[in-house]
Amino acid sequence: MTRRTGPETLRRAASPARLLTLAVLPALLPALFLSVLAVPGARAAESAPTVSLSKKEAGKGGEITVSGKGWRGEALLMVLICGQATPERGVIGGTNSCANGTGRAVTTDKKGAFSKKLPVAEPPEPCPCVVHVATVTGEQASADAAFTVAGHPTAELPRRTGGGKLAVLAATRLEGDSSLLTWFGAPPARRLVFTVGNLGPAPVEDPVFEIGTAHGVYAPQWEERQWRGTVAPGARARIALPVELSAGAHGDYQISLRYGKKVLAEQPWGIGRPWGVTLFWVLLCLVVPAAVFRIGMAVVDRIRPRTVGAHRTAGARPGPAVSKGLPRRTTPVARTARSAAAADADATTAVLPWFTPDSAPSENRPRPTTKGQA
Repeated sequence: MTRRTGPETLRRAASPARLLTLAVLPALLPALFLSVLAVPGARAAESAPTVSLSKKEAGKGGEITVSGKGWRGEALLMVLICGQATPERGVIGGTNSCANGTGRAVTTDKKGAFSKKLPVAEPPEPCPCVVHVATVTGEQASADAAFTVAGHPTAELPRRTGGGKLAVLAATRLEGDSSLLTWFGAPPARRLVFTVGNLGPAPVEDPVFEIGTAHGVYAPQWEERQWRGTVAPGARARIALPVELSAGAHGDYQISLRYGKKVLAEQPWGIGRPWGVTLFWVLLCLVVPAAVFRIGMAVVDRIRPRTVGAHRTAGARPGPAVSKGLPRRTTPVARTARSAAAADADATTAVLPWFTPDSAPSENRPRPTTKGQA
């Protein structure tokens, strides 16, 4: 009997293998899914930034070496010694709990590693302390390493408030007015007022907010602001945080409010141009040349030579003053001319010395007679 091979025969031969595959596949799916999830987790663990210290304890005035790996290449980092902090809970009070005056900045290499010497200083808050390393620009990343400042006070950490959850319940607003100094370039200042509510089961004590200011297309610059108080579960609180820009700031700004890693609210802020500065420069450009011109003219007037007529005119004595209240005496024109002629004759007589009153010719003397008259 001849055995024929065809599609039906192939389907019958492949059916057991297909059934085996379908039976084994459900058992392999969980393992495959876990392996896929484990690879990114392992990569994330390998790329997480780390910090190591040359000493775990040192006193004030000493020095330690801080090293790190797994950071972003060529990133700018800030290295600080902070109190009231642990690697598990982080810096509870923010950078206000750190010795900012002795902090150091360091830039990682292309592989994300760094090494920097850090002077030991006492933070404003008691220990437990950590060496806190965080990025300054770009994507945020931070890491802490436990450290003990010898001789520094130690206190228990505040109660955990991780169960608290703050949310903004009303629209934010900026309160305050600009002063006259702002018109001349002083830093504009306002208060960001908002109302928050605690939606979590635990109270929130002394929350640390972040205020970001953005201008144009630039990314916001964040600054920490801590509010002193407690928000109980289910309660609300009105919070006012100060906001201040740089001197001479003008244009459209965007003020952002962030708590933790969540942006709670954004508020626009339009600031007019400080025209007082422009007015000052305009007046300066007008007054200074005018003052220089007047000073130059005064110097030229003093050093230039004087004419003879001007000296005589300046040295002439003034005539007798006319008495006030008396009628002015008028002299006829003819009489005045006659008096002037007489004055000229007297002057001429006085000039000729050969004439005397006795020898002067007189009109009363008889004329000499002609010859033949009696």
